Amino acid sequence: MTTIILLYMGVGALAGVLAGLLGVGGGLIIVPMVVFALSWQAAPQEHIMHLALGTSLASIMFTSISSFLAHHRRGAVQWQVVRRITGGILLGTFLGATLASRLSTSVLKVIFVVFLYYMAWQLFSHSQPKASRVLPGLWGLFWVGSGIGVVSSFVGIGGGSLSVPFMIWCNVPVHTAIGTSAAIGFPIAVAGAVGYLVNGLGVTALPPYSLGFIYLPALAGIVEVSVLTAPLGARLAHRLPVAQLRQGFAMLLLVMGTKMLAEVGEVLEVWGG
Repeated sequence: MTTIILLYMGVGALAGVLAGLLGVGGGLIIVPMVVFALSWQAAPQEHIMHLALGTSLASIMFTSISSFLAHHRRGAVQWQVVRRITGGILLGTFLGATLASRLSTSVLKVIFVVFLYYMAWQLFSHSQPKASRVLPGLWGLFWVGSGIGVVSSFVGIGGGSLSVPFMIWCNVPVHTAIGTSAAIGFPIAVAGAVGYLVNGLGVTALPPYSLGFIYLPALAGIVEVSVLTAPLGARLAHRLPVAQLRQGFAMLLLVMGTKMLAEVGEVLEVWGG
């Protein structure tokens, strides 16, 4: 068990540094790394992706708090937007986690790989939407939040890669969009973690120390270290060539995505044979 905890502490350290350094969500690193770690532990293949997604969202519950509080102290959170979008976020994320819990690991891997490739393209192209409209009203934000929640639950992220571009498109200043997105990440994480926990209860053949589809040793190791390394990444961002590092991170996403896609192909080949 000590080796396993150390393994996930390493995952947390990497996720924290990259999140602070590049401003990307830790889930993009946590999900594939937990998938690879659980495969190394010989965990049941049919539940590996569910465990990775549930564990990632559970970890974001803890890491998002320090993030949005830091942004709040700088006055960079539009709490009215957070209040209006949270209902849709909670509904969409929980329903998304419920649906994802019923899909196979292979299907979830393909969905995740498509998202990784999309994020890699964003990093390579520096794509940002043009500010061309204003924020919608209460019901508009509710349905936008529902969509963000569904996608976030399927890929185990806090939603920043979706909510930040949306708010920029709606003429919200970049720093405020990032701070508000950090606050939105908390209800996403809570609803997603609860969804994977509830839908994983009673599932047999899960690894020991699993709580539903949340793998507690991974959660403990990731949270314990990532909250310490994220500030380190933020400090490094002022000293290192972040533009080049973002390109390198995009390549890492492509490599991880391609490896996961190859694993799906191997499974399908076994089934076909």
